[in-house]
Amino acid sequence: QVQLVESGGGLVQPGGSLKLSCAASGMIFRLYSMAWYRQAPGKQRELVASITTGGTTNYADSVKGRFTISRDNAKNTVYLQMNSLKLEDTAVYYCHPWTSTYWGQGTQVTVSS
Repeated sequence: QVQLVESGGGLVQPGGSLKLSCAASGMIFRLYSMAWYRQAPGKQRELVASITTGGTTNYADSVKGRFTISRDNAKNTVYLQMNSLKLEDTAVYYCHPWTSTYWGQGTQVTVSS
């Protein structure tokens, strides 16, 4: 049974930083490209960042230069380092193995002064 457990969200002021983690189990983690998505209230879920099995990364234009996705295959974990956070980064963040139907429960990130 595949499980994805996101953590690391919280309340942060504009300009602050957070690091999200997503621990995967029940799957061969190293064989999957992984992605972070987010969903703000009243909006559709959107792709934030992705990382392939080989470590190639891609980012949404809105987070480029501020967010960094990484993975540790030994720990079956994907990370999202978020710097220079803005009010519009407020959302529930989810990790997702590409080509799968699996989603975690999400972790709330709130950027507020």
